[in-house]
Amino acid sequence: MEEELRTPKTDAVDDADDDDPPALSSHALAALQEFLKEQSQSLANHETVETEGGGTGPGSEVALVTEDWRLSQFWYDPETARTVAQEVLSLCSDSNYNVACIACPTLYAYLKNMDPNISVQLLEYDKRFEQYGSDFTFYDYNQSEDLPLELKHTYQVVVADPPYLSKECLEKVTQTISFLVQPQKSYLLLLTGEVQRDRAAELLGLYPCNFRPRHSSKLGNEFRLFTNYDPGERLGGWEQEN
Repeated sequence: MEEELRTPKTDAVDDADDDDPPALSSHALAALQEFLKEQSQSLANHETVETEGGGTGPGSEVALVTEDWRLSQFWYDPETARTVAQEVLSLCSDSNYNVACIACPTLYAYLKNMDPNISVQLLEYDKRFEQYGSDFTFYDYNQSEDLPLELKHTYQVVVADPPYLSKECLEKVTQTISFLVQPQKSYLLLLTGEVQRDRAAELLGLYPCNFRPRHSSKLGNEFRLFTNYDPGERLGGWEQEN
């Protein structure tokens, strides 16, 4: 669900003759051909992304399952994954914080690669990530609080990447965050579209950072990283209102 297209599915149909065969635009056809090419080149449905350190030494690579377009999955590019992971590690540097990653398996993989001892839970719909064992919890945002009770109010750092850009989706993910986060001071990071700016502020008290997240696949929506704290020089600080 992470790094998704995040445009709600619709039931709209074309007014064209129903007997006409469906046709892809040249842009959509090119995207499909590129996707099929990447799929054919993937080895055993896995791809490897180098992390900081130049790909040398133990644990220097992060293995990710191939993006599943049926789940609208688009992984972060390496710079984004490293930057956000480093920010989370900075928040945890002075305390043994528990971290929850909601629908962002790329971040989970980079965190565990950069610090194998970090306590991090991945909440994710895609059951391929059951390979992470007890660090994996099945998560469907439509059942926002249908989670194990032992996760309730357990996490000082929560990072969320909602699957869609709808108000309903962010509201339900907000309920999940409230379930997970400790009532005391906590750190929230939200990766989502620019169009969610006002909702992020209203629902969670989050504001955009100057750092702009990117994905390995080219997406049309502008994405932002929102936080409930000013990261200072990290992440370029909070964006100043004009």
